[in-house]
Amino acid sequence: MLSDRRQRVLAALIEEYVARALPVGSRTLTERYKLGVSPATVRNELSILEDEGYIAQPHTSAGRIPTDFGYRTFVDDLLANDTLPDEERYRAVAEDLRKSASELDSLLEQTSSALARLTDCLSIVLAPTVLETRIKQITLVSLTTFRAICVVVTEDGNVFNRQMDFTIPVGSDELSRIQVLLGKALCGKSLSDVERGLSFGMKRAFSDPLVRAVLDEVLSCIQEGQTGRTHQLGMSALLAQPEFSRTDAVLPLMQVLEDDTVLLHILDDLTSTEDLSVQIGKENKTEGLSGVSVVASRYGRGEAEGVVAVIGPTRMDYSKVIQAVRAASAALGES
Repeated sequence: MLSDRRQRVLAALIEEYVARALPVGSRTLTERYKLGVSPATVRNELSILEDEGYIAQPHTSAGRIPTDFGYRTFVDDLLANDTLPDEERYRAVAEDLRKSASELDSLLEQTSSALARLTDCLSIVLAPTVLETRIKQITLVSLTTFRAICVVVTEDGNVFNRQMDFTIPVGSDELSRIQVLLGKALCGKSLSDVERGLSFGMKRAFSDPLVRAVLDEVLSCIQEGQTGRTHQLGMSALLAQPEFSRTDAVLPLMQVLEDDTVLLHILDDLTSTEDLSVQIGKENKTEGLSGVSVVASRYGRGEAEGVVAVIGPTRMDYSKVIQAVRAASAALGES
């Protein structure tokens, strides 16, 4: 447990390092921050913080930089005391996002863009899992007697469509009948509800081969909507950070970020137990993320939840990033 004075010295050192990406010396802290103690006292406190693993000295003649442990202590203190500035600013951002986008996909894209702009880091927004999103409306549009289009609208505002072909002629009246039947059976239910089993009456209705074939197309239409549901922006801003000027530092990160499947599992793990998660450096289970921090939050309700996250250097401005992620989560959660 750090004393109040050491917490202030550590916070000042982190603030300075975040701003300039250069090792911080005692003179800099004394001149730029009102710590209320002498330079000798600051030097002594830095020595103790180094001995206890909160900061490190990269070179003998250099100043100090925070360690992952130092950042963790700083973030925990930040969250415990709720000392996050500019709350009104980020609340206004959330409100603007909600007002500016009428459809979920547009809101996801705008949210990702706003996060990247606010944080100068990589922003990632994952849409709620389609398997748990409930169906609002099913429309079947006849193109010819052998071809139709299936349009599915979900309760969270997504619209999916898929072309279907028939091996036998299907008239528009027959298609309308199937649309009404499927609408009554499926609207208000999720794919998981359907997959867990249908009632006896529904099973009997779906015994018709044509109805069953159209049902399969409807379910495939929704499942296809799962692809491309990750919105990422800000990669160039992330790679412009001095930490990633070396190829050996950036390649492991790029390999992780290019694999959507790995990324989905990482973000799901990060937010499985709490509303807001901050993983710093080597706290990340995936080796390729050991040089970055990930701030992530769930949004949405119940099982139909998505994830919003920011990935940046461990030297990120945690106060700003946490506020931005919270604002994004609020905007998406109330959409």
